Amino acid sequence: MNTIVIGVIGADVHAVGNKIIEYTLTSQGYNVVNVGVLATQEDFINAAIESDAKMILVSSLYGHGEIDCRGLREKCIEAGLDKIILYVGGNIVVGKQDFKEVEQRFLAMGFNRVFPPMTKIESVLDIIKKDLEEYGKNTFD
Repeated sequence: MNTIVIGVIGADVHAVGNKIIEYTLTSQGYNVVNVGVLATQEDFINAAIESDAKMILVSSLYGHGEIDCRGLREKCIEAGLDKIILYVGGNIVVGKQDFKEVEQRFLAMGFNRVFPPMTKIESVLDIIKKDLEEYGKNTFD
């Protein structure tokens, strides 16, 4: 069974979406480790190590996700999680910004997938499945 670590990064306490993501992924047969709200990068990494997760899904709604997520890929690599799949989604930047530009910044930070505000978890289940099937091959498109 594939394990996915989820949570809300930084000083963000938006718990409802986090619970919806947990419920949806669990109902699809994934083992979900939920680090909850107000999570640090280390919380995500430690949970991924302990659970042998293949994916970390970071949520942020308060607009400071870009700051909170900087360096996460590097920390994952330092912790031996070289191939972990990194997703981020929500309201991840301050103000109205062109999503394509935001996406490029997060991809440059080492995230494999970046989802815009209001993306429903149900709409990305096929992408999650495909990425987990490709785990370790580094073939994201």
